[in-house]
Amino acid sequence: MGTKTFLFGALGLVLSQAAWAQDQLTLLFAGDIMGHSDQIGAAAIVPDSLYDYESCFSAVEPLLQSADLAIGNLELTLPGKPPYTGYPNFKSPDALADALSKAGFDLLFTANNHSADAGSRGIVHTIEALEQRFLFQTGTFRDTLERDLMYPLMVYKNGFKLAFLNYTYSTNGVPVKPPHYVNMIDKEQIAQDIARAKAMQPDFLIAMMHWGDEYQTRFNREQEQLATEMIDLGVDLIVGSHPHVVQPMRWYKRSDNGVARDVLVAYSLGNFISGQTIPNTDGGILLKVVLQKQEKTIIEESAYIPVWRYKGWSADQAKKVFQVLPIEPVVSDSLSTKDFPGSAARQAMERYRKHVVQVMEKN
Repeated sequence: MGTKTFLFGALGLVLSQAAWAQDQLTLLFAGDIMGHSDQIGAAAIVPDSLYDYESCFSAVEPLLQSADLAIGNLELTLPGKPPYTGYPNFKSPDALADALSKAGFDLLFTANNHSADAGSRGIVHTIEALEQRFLFQTGTFRDTLERDLMYPLMVYKNGFKLAFLNYTYSTNGVPVKPPHYVNMIDKEQIAQDIARAKAMQPDFLIAMMHWGDEYQTRFNREQEQLATEMIDLGVDLIVGSHPHVVQPMRWYKRSDNGVARDVLVAYSLGNFISGQTIPNTDGGILLKVVLQKQEKTIIEESAYIPVWRYKGWSADQAKKVFQVLPIEPVVSDSLSTKDFPGSAARQAMERYRKHVVQVMEKN
């Protein structure tokens, strides 16, 4: 069996198919990638009407690129043209996709309650913008034919065959106009999709669920019930988003035809980057999972890596600055960051780290 403890702060569609097949694969999951108005303003290059988000992710780029697959929840739309807006209708420039690709992301999930914020154009152009940057994407589709052909998403990496599912509880009441399609949490449909995925015989089946109660650091009964039902149907790993704060992780034991298996559910990874100021929304965790091929592929190692969103001002005080910082390297002074905040911000980051540990200890 694999390691069943959470290692604190460990640094640790064919994509690079297997000229170098291996028996381990490292996955790194990030939480909610948001696009509030002040984030858009901070990325703006005046007077050129251009945008640049690269500095937001420069400090965490080595972590993302160290994984075989880096995966995130894109909780916004890319409409392809102005106006760009934050809450309540998230519409960000394509430059954000450029920065996410450069930072090391490989796969972005797009089924969430903001999938339809920019209407039909936003659904379609978000898919196109990610495809143009060679980013895998699933959860939203141009039409049902595309869904039939491309879902569940199958990714081949270094000899591993992975199946990915993605669903959301809502689109905030905004209707999704046919032929476009957003995966909703529908137990009957999910069961059909899991059965279809299993028929494709992946090494590992992963579901990203957009669910739960916002700003609550404890998962609710509905989340756990749905998680256990999906596990019973054969899902091997569940990663959650939407609450914008970190929620606990939990292992569930199952037996399939007499063979024991342990399934990890990370109920919410919190925010990867956002402009939110509600308590405990100023960060999140990266979930590192190392898969090991045995008779059945298992999770050999799991780790959570706390990250914190620095929001401040540039050195000349001309514009806001947003940056995702991996907490441990900053605390140990092994990470040098440009214009890094002073003692007050560092104390806020320390408080956030303690909060994350407390949440995880409630597991």
